[in-house]
Amino acid sequence: MQWIGAILFILTTTWVGFEWSNRLSNRPKHIRQLKNALQILEAEILYSQVPLHEAFSIIAKQTPKPICTFFESLHNSLLADRGDLFTVWEKSIDSLKKNSSLGRNEQEIMKQFGRTLGQHDFYQQQKHIQLTINHLDRELEEARDHHLKYGKMAKSLGVLCGLFVVLLLI
Repeated sequence: MQWIGAILFILTTTWVGFEWSNRLSNRPKHIRQLKNALQILEAEILYSQVPLHEAFSIIAKQTPKPICTFFESLHNSLLADRGDLFTVWEKSIDSLKKNSSLGRNEQEIMKQFGRTLGQHDFYQQQKHIQLTINHLDRELEEARDHHLKYGKMAKSLGVLCGLFVVLLLI
């Protein structure tokens, strides 16, 4: 009976290590998707000049999950008139953080961007979008570095921690 428990414990810690590694590998992908969505938003604002709720709908159709879910939620909340843009933006950012591998820094960058969204003319808005993309570029480099440094370590650490604890208890 002890062996079954030991094997289950090792499998659990291994799974935790692989999940941690998966979050590290998904973070750069989600940041790239967010950058692409902001570039689409920039094009929609500057060239198509559509209202924000329509731009959010267009972006949701062109981006993969979990970013599309974020923009769908923005679109639906603005159509249902559930508050001002910044309040809706903050709630959607909090939901995005739960459903993606984005970190606290990306969340703060997007919240700062949400404060300026819809507050300026087209060219000022373009500058804010470019500034946000530059900040996300910096976070993307950091995310890539973390993935390269800690990705394999997380997997190994999960297995080794499980083995260590089992050996201590036996």
